[in-house]
Amino acid sequence: MADDIQTTAEVAESDALPRQHEAHADGCGQSGDKPLPEAVKRKPVKQKSAAEWAYERLILYIQNFEKQLDNDHEVAMGMAGNATGVLRIEGLGFFDPDIVTFYGTDPQGGRMQLIQHVSQLNVALRALPIPKPEDPPRRIGFQLAAELEQAE
Repeated sequence: MADDIQTTAEVAESDALPRQHEAHADGCGQSGDKPLPEAVKRKPVKQKSAAEWAYERLILYIQNFEKQLDNDHEVAMGMAGNATGVLRIEGLGFFDPDIVTFYGTDPQGGRMQLIQHVSQLNVALRALPIPKPEDPPRRIGFQLAAELEQAE
């Protein structure tokens, strides 16, 4: 029974309709509400775990960041608060109810995996030069968004 008790803020958050809004300085991006993919709106927020909801929004942020990159750069994430450095994002996942996982490589090509609780989620997206200039850049955000659309 104690699990059924919610604060007013938790009730309001669980009933909220998903919405993405941004404000930018002139010439630095498009301000206003952004349309959300149907896959994100398909299931009410209150039926999603914290991990699933964070995962879906991270995909949108990664995809939007990649839209701003040239063909010489790929998305990576910087990690604050430690010497771990940068992870070139090659995959993203979640483990219900509250874990988000990033898969990728460091700038030297070493395999990396970051496992993070949603309450500690803090992601700084960065542009890194592609490892081999002759290869096209990977656009993981678009691949993740396509997989999200296919998921039930």
